[in-house]
Amino acid sequence: MLDATKLRGILPATPTPVTSDGTIDVAASKALFSWLFRQGIDGLVPLGGTGEYGALAKDQRIRFAELAVEAMAGADGKRGPVIAGVLDTGYHDALAAGRDFAAAGVDGLLVLTPYYTNPTQAGIRDYFLRYADESPVPILIYEIPYRTRIAVDPEILHELSRHERIVGMKACNTDMYHFLRTVAGVHSSFAMLSGEDTLFPLQVAAGAKGGIVVTANLLPRAWRLIFDLASTGKLDKALEIHRSLIPMMNLAFAETNPGPMKAVMDLIGVDAPAMLAPLREPAEDLKRSLRRELSRLLVTYEGVAAVQPA
Repeated sequence: MLDATKLRGILPATPTPVTSDGTIDVAASKALFSWLFRQGIDGLVPLGGTGEYGALAKDQRIRFAELAVEAMAGADGKRGPVIAGVLDTGYHDALAAGRDFAAAGVDGLLVLTPYYTNPTQAGIRDYFLRYADESPVPILIYEIPYRTRIAVDPEILHELSRHERIVGMKACNTDMYHFLRTVAGVHSSFAMLSGEDTLFPLQVAAGAKGGIVVTANLLPRAWRLIFDLASTGKLDKALEIHRSLIPMMNLAFAETNPGPMKAVMDLIGVDAPAMLAPLREPAEDLKRSLRRELSRLLVTYEGVAAVQPA
């Protein structure tokens, strides 16, 4: 069963390759997983915001979860956990989605804070406690207030971290003091994971056990190097490498994620730029700039030249 000891290192928040009709592109999905495994990632986090959860049809979400589980099993045994995102607004739909993903074989669920209803902190606590009690697999809390307008008080997170089936958290709150206060009081059986590419080395140095990182889909070895350095006290070197990724991150997040990233993934052998409404492919000048930057970084950090389109 998933526990905090398995939540460590680099777990890419994967995009969902789709065809023009909005269904899963199986070949491109397998190519993405193959690329990530060759580069040594520690787990997969499909079907979050990067995975366009809200725009995917329910059956397609389940299909992608099944593909991720199948790929992570691999011919050589289990390579790491698969943690599926659950981004539904209502408790019953969220629980039903979690049960479907558990039936598909995922190891855990990344459950978004309840939003739109503007719950109290007590309501947020009760939501996660109830979900953890009823979920068939362990859960991680997903806090991303710049998307949901919902932040969780550190004291509530301290309490939730003591539930045996709440094993971690994706921290996307960009307030570093909030992160520091949370890390200071969570239980030892709870893994804080950075959810912000832009803050990753600082959050690791402050106590994150790893990260659910968007651009690790493109540069998994670079992010592994940053993690290894930051987690062993070599923060200066980790920050130096992180700074070299800033131009790429600025471009990758210049339009709504995952649009820019999907547009250049053919450079790593994954040709599936299609987006799901209401998102659309990014501007041409942005794609060109990101393509140039990623091509350079692939040579520098991944030891490979960008795959050239046929």
